[in-house]
Amino acid sequence: MYEVIDNFLSEEDLIKIEEVILRSVDFPWYYQPSISFDEKKSKSVLFYLIHMFYSNHRPSSNYFPLVIPLLNKLQPKALIRVKGNFYPNQGVKDLDEMHQDYPFKHKGAIFSLNTCNGGTLLKDKTLISSVRNRMLLFDPSELHDSIGCTDNNKARINININYF
Repeated sequence: MYEVIDNFLSEEDLIKIEEVILRSVDFPWYYQPSISFDEKKSKSVLFYLIHMFYSNHRPSSNYFPLVIPLLNKLQPKALIRVKGNFYPNQGVKDLDEMHQDYPFKHKGAIFSLNTCNGGTLLKDKTLISSVRNRMLLFDPSELHDSIGCTDNNKARINININYF
């Protein structure tokens, strides 16, 4: 079961996030050598960049206030993790194997910051395309896959929220 909500944020809230994450040269992204948690199981030689907004039961970034408009709309009871994902266009759509974010039942939200031909492939093979200001709500304890962009975009960029 999943839900797709287009135009999730007001244009004003979205532009505030975009100004920092997409247009600032100061926003920090950090290299990750594989897409899945377990690099040893990963078949991919591809990489991506992340920005951890929230982890280990607390904000882990000075940029955490940027995601508050998303959290206000989602109304989580408790956060597990809030992470920005920057998947560079590496000329490959299938970035990695199907994976779970965590092996226990919880809620997940993937918020797309840009439109590209990448997306999220769900267990039932439904592809949810990355569309600017689109929110995908789903169970990330079920298998899914990150699909990269191969079009004229430099990257697929989203914010991934795991919560209860």
